[in-house]
Amino acid sequence: MNSRILIIYEYQILYQILNEISENLNFEIIQTNNNDFKELKHDPNKNYLIISKKKIEGIKNNLILENIPIKFEKFVEIINIKFLKNKFLDQSHIKIGDYNLDLNSRKISHGNKILNLTERETNLIIFIKDKKHVSVKELQKTVWDYSPDLDTHTVETHIYRLRKKMKETFGNESFILNTSNGYSID
Repeated sequence: MNSRILIIYEYQILYQILNEISENLNFEIIQTNNNDFKELKHDPNKNYLIISKKKIEGIKNNLILENIPIKFEKFVEIINIKFLKNKFLDQSHIKIGDYNLDLNSRKISHGNKILNLTERETNLIIFIKDKKHVSVKELQKTVWDYSPDLDTHTVETHIYRLRKKMKETFGNESFILNTSNGYSID
């Protein structure tokens, strides 16, 4: 099953045209109208795009067709670019426990509080999150590109400063835990 879904909203002729050539397209096509739209469930793991003649309130992935007629190749190109942009935006946000990490702006947020991070802090959080338990030597080698044999307190200093920033902004003293297995994010 295709993970890219094109939802045609109240545009019967467009649905018929696209449905006829659907085997040549790289997305699934669904037709809906105002009555069925509220019933339509959007899987957050799927990349979807809604095409309509007008803006639909509360929908972020809406492509409005205003400048028609348009060449078919250009139309499919616009759809594919929109799908790529949606995927990029979805991948730039990472959920870490109760926090949201925006990779593009390097900000971590919880509720209405936002903390700006450095590139190194962002990389540190992602690496620890992905690995579960990480040793200082692994962090030196992977995040800092240092020799694991080098005796330095760079990792500990950065983690200390990051913990301090998290505590000051969010009141969280245990964002990065230090266990016998290494560092982890709860």
